[in-house]
Amino acid sequence: MDGRLTGDVYAGIDARLSEVDARVESRYPGEPAGRQPVHTVYVPAHRYVPGLVARWGEQARAVFDSDGAALGLDPAVAERVRRKLVTEPVEDLRIDFEDGYGSPGDSAEDDAALACGRVLAENPATPFSGIRFKSFERATRRRGIRTLDLFLSGLLEHGKLPAGFVVTLPKVTAVEQVGAAAEVLGHLETAYSLPARTLRFEVQIETSQSIVDGDGRIAVARIVQAAEGRCSGLHYGTYDYSAGLGIAAGYQSMEHPAADFAKSFMQVSAAGTGVRLSDGSTNRLPVAQALVPAWREHLRLVRRSLERGFYQGWDLHPHQLPTRFAATYGFFRDGLAAAAGRLRDYAARVDSGVLDEPATARALAGFLLRGLDCGAVAGDELTGLTRTQLESYTRFRG
Repeated sequence: MDGRLTGDVYAGIDARLSEVDARVESRYPGEPAGRQPVHTVYVPAHRYVPGLVARWGEQARAVFDSDGAALGLDPAVAERVRRKLVTEPVEDLRIDFEDGYGSPGDSAEDDAALACGRVLAENPATPFSGIRFKSFERATRRRGIRTLDLFLSGLLEHGKLPAGFVVTLPKVTAVEQVGAAAEVLGHLETAYSLPARTLRFEVQIETSQSIVDGDGRIAVARIVQAAEGRCSGLHYGTYDYSAGLGIAAGYQSMEHPAADFAKSFMQVSAAGTGVRLSDGSTNRLPVAQALVPAWREHLRLVRRSLERGFYQGWDLHPHQLPTRFAATYGFFRDGLAAAAGRLRDYAARVDSGVLDEPATARALAGFLLRGLDCGAVAGDELTGLTRTQLESYTRFRG
């Protein structure tokens, strides 16, 4: 039996929504292809020297070998942590010219920017890298732009732009600053003869104005749009954000209700846009007598972030590397059997008692791909599933 609506009705609705369709497809391309680092390691620019990543790995490995048994890790996880600390102790390195560096004067910062660019060119030791420059607020804007310019000069005079290169824009207090940063990156691409849209940036969410602006509008969604496709990530800044809300220092943390409020806004605003999320850091460092207690807290906080859909965070000290990887590997290995089993049942249309939908299949495949990418899971542990199959599920939008 034929329906009673004519072709003109269908065509009219398509025409009415064509502009909306184009806008939605542009703004929500879905999860980007490729690996996301599990952490970003921030190193003050004046401490960034050749061999730094290897030394971080050696220091982390030594403390894990001497005291790691106190964590009571599963042997399979512990072995993976040891291997990681040898082969790739830092996934994403951010050379910091902002809070971790301070303001030593223009001449000193000029020299440091050039030197750090040269060191990175000659020591591309991590899969992802970049710098954090000073904010685009009036007092620091010109200094931040000049540092980025000189850093690229030092880098490109001695090598090429590394794969996975990204810069970090801190302390956004107005959406327009993000648009201005995107414009500057375009000018730098022209100045250094880089392909268009090569340079991308992360935005740090560490001010109240980057969540809700002065007019009461949700700012974080507008930040993503203002970046004109150059925003690769939103990173939560634990301590600047907390301090800006007047939270006492002793209660500032990644798990404060105010932090969860901000991160929920980040999550909703970034969903489907291709912009990835990162949680912040803990300033309780695992050193001296505080080593094991701080390790246990770090394990718990990293696991908490992972369970809430934040697959990346900040690390500030070599001793945080063992627990970053231990928490991450434990999370993915704990969920491996269930996720792989559910996805196999979904693919085979097996009645397992759980009714999974295409969106859940995407999430299951995404979980397994993240486990593979970070080293928690080996391909031969995914019996009956291949990486190609997993990637096809993450791309499916039916």
